[in-house]
Amino acid sequence: MATVPEITPDRAVARDGSATTPSFRLDGKRALVTGAGRGIGLAAAMALARSGAQVTLCARSTNDIESAAEAIAGHEGSAETLALDVTDRGAVERAIREREPHDILINNAGTNRPAPFLDVSVEDFDHMVDLNLRAAFFVAQSFCRRLVGAGRKGAVVNLSSQMGHVGSARRSVYCATKWAMEGFTRAMAIELGPVGIRVNTLCPTFIETPMTRSFFEDSTFRQEVERKIKLGRVGRVEDLTGAIVFLASDASALMTGASLVVDGGWTAD
Repeated sequence: MATVPEITPDRAVARDGSATTPSFRLDGKRALVTGAGRGIGLAAAMALARSGAQVTLCARSTNDIESAAEAIAGHEGSAETLALDVTDRGAVERAIREREPHDILINNAGTNRPAPFLDVSVEDFDHMVDLNLRAAFFVAQSFCRRLVGAGRKGAVVNLSSQMGHVGSARRSVYCATKWAMEGFTRAMAIELGPVGIRVNTLCPTFIETPMTRSFFEDSTFRQEVERKIKLGRVGRVEDLTGAIVFLASDASALMTGASLVVDGGWTAD
């Protein structure tokens, strides 16, 4: 009579032969979230803390991240703050090297300055490339160096965009940075897979945040966006938190070098 295999770390099969469900819990894990003072970063930090992670909130604004850490502590979560400009490569490298390694990186800090292609200034180009691409790349590098040096596995979630898969008027530079992020994410996944570091992107549609609030003050623009989103509404930060916890947790243990697109159907056509 054939026997049914036991559950093992690499074979999640119960005694009755049914598959088990991997955990979305993050107890005992340390998570670093950049741009954590508001918007998607803040929502990500809150969600990771609720799932059991000890969260380090990183942003330039000390007041924002201290308030967020207090809110997390008020809900019995664990959080610390790191006031840091992620465009300062040396400061990033030192801050990550001097701390206990984090298991999870939510590489979220970014910006946008929409403008017609013919009107894009060198200043705006450099600003977006510096934050969205250069800083994101080297934050990820410093994070992964620390993990590899400590002999630990981990998960990187690079906050990309649906604009890393399509184009859009007035967003040529933003699209350029997010397409580039999609590329270096895949390259990271190839190199870091053998040492147990998973690297994926999360690609949202337009989400209502402090950064996008001014965009939506233009009712014509909002209507255009809602027409493109097949579900008929602009996204909210809570639409992303499940995906963030999924990518950070063992629930996505075999997922790397991939893009999780949360766009309400924008890129379906």
